[in-house]
Amino acid sequence: MERINAFAEKEFIALYENNKRAISRLHEARKNVYERLTNASVQPISVPWVLPDSIDFSIPDNSMKFAQHLYCSEDGTFETSLNPWENGVVTEELNNGAVCWLRNLDRKKWSLEIPYEVSGVTTSMFPDLVIVRSDAQGYVFDILEPHDPSRKDNYPKAVGLAKFAEKHWDIFGRIQLIRLKKGVDGREHFYRLDMGKTTIRNKVRGITSNEELDRIFDADAVRED
Repeated sequence: MERINAFAEKEFIALYENNKRAISRLHEARKNVYERLTNASVQPISVPWVLPDSIDFSIPDNSMKFAQHLYCSEDGTFETSLNPWENGVVTEELNNGAVCWLRNLDRKKWSLEIPYEVSGVTTSMFPDLVIVRSDAQGYVFDILEPHDPSRKDNYPKAVGLAKFAEKHWDIFGRIQLIRLKKGVDGREHFYRLDMGKTTIRNKVRGITSNEELDRIFDADAVRED
């Protein structure tokens, strides 16, 4: 029986992998059927991140209206609350020609979720921003995480992003951990460590402390303003 189960699971995974792009275009109710099947598998299956036609989103009391969000109301704006780092990164991206952006919320059904480990326990991060750019080959989706370097989860999240980039480099463009710090001109700028680059993620993948991450930031992070 174990051999039959193993064979059936192997065949199911192969069928799913060969047809997952077609599955992603099905309506929600039908996709949920396949989601239950993949979640029942003993072997983890990589499920594509697919955005729905609309999203559930609460509007905070201190919200502001923003332009060029991927989802918007009838007047073309999107209301949410961004901290200064998030707001600054979005502004910089739009100034650099981004098509649109997505505020990625925690633990929504539509959210982009990335695993990382803390003391051997796997948990999830929900990167703050997804940026959509356009190039000669079509649209490019970037994952951007502005993150305060004083937080204890800095290096585990960096390692998680590096491992995610290693596995999904063909789907996403830039996968960046971002810090705001002073440059040589004495002014504050956003410095970006891009796990989409092989040399960067190879350095980050094996670190075990925030101090190691700080040194990599000092040596390899770049500005895009």
